[in-house]
Amino acid sequence: MAIEVFNRYESKYLMDSKSFYAIYNRLLEYMELDEYNKDDKFYSISNLYYDTEHDSLIRSSLAKPKYREKLRIRAYGVPEKDAKVYLELKKKVFGLVNKRRTALKLDEAYDFVGTGTIPELKPYMNQQVIREIEYFLQRYELQPKLYLAYDRIALFCIRNRDLRITFDTNIRTRRHDLELESGDQGEQLLDRGQWLMEVKAEQTIPLWLSRMLSELGMFRTSFSKYGNEYKKTLRNAKLAGERINL
Repeated sequence: MAIEVFNRYESKYLMDSKSFYAIYNRLLEYMELDEYNKDDKFYSISNLYYDTEHDSLIRSSLAKPKYREKLRIRAYGVPEKDAKVYLELKKKVFGLVNKRRTALKLDEAYDFVGTGTIPELKPYMNQQVIREIEYFLQRYELQPKLYLAYDRIALFCIRNRDLRITFDTNIRTRRHDLELESGDQGEQLLDRGQWLMEVKAEQTIPLWLSRMLSELGMFRTSFSKYGNEYKKTLRNAKLAGERINL
């Protein structure tokens, strides 16, 4: 069964292709590819983010409070209506990321978020997470706001599976056709050849990784895919002289 509750610290690094290959090749001495990346192939992740009419969740997140939360539906590739997806509640408390998710069929996930009514419980669902998301939906009146997809390479530490590093590129977004089954096309969020590396660990990162990052001149940055898309949308609307009503 896939892990459905995560508690970890996440550090992010933006880099170009040259820097990506420099660190990627060195990481392979300590880490191994995710099973979906065998033969050096990417796998694609698509997300549908929900927010209130006036974007209160992402606005609050951008203010960097000590507690922030998001809700999204996540799929691997472009799903069919009856495909299994994950409904995820992601929270960040004092820098610690807590992610809770449950498997659902895509149409079940749409109905649950749209109505707030718990679906008929099935063996593949996590009942506790379903209840937590039900409570979350009672607090906010949500609607689909952003489609966001990217191509990923993921690595796991050979000695410590709790250490995971991911590289995301070709990050694309759209604010129309807000259904996961509508394809994975969208506008590019980053410049061509840019990568977002995320280091995910339950505890502090190992000394060998700290030294490697220092030697390669890589420094942490604050980067939220949803947050940066939202800021980009605001800038574009302002430049176009449009009334901002996202």
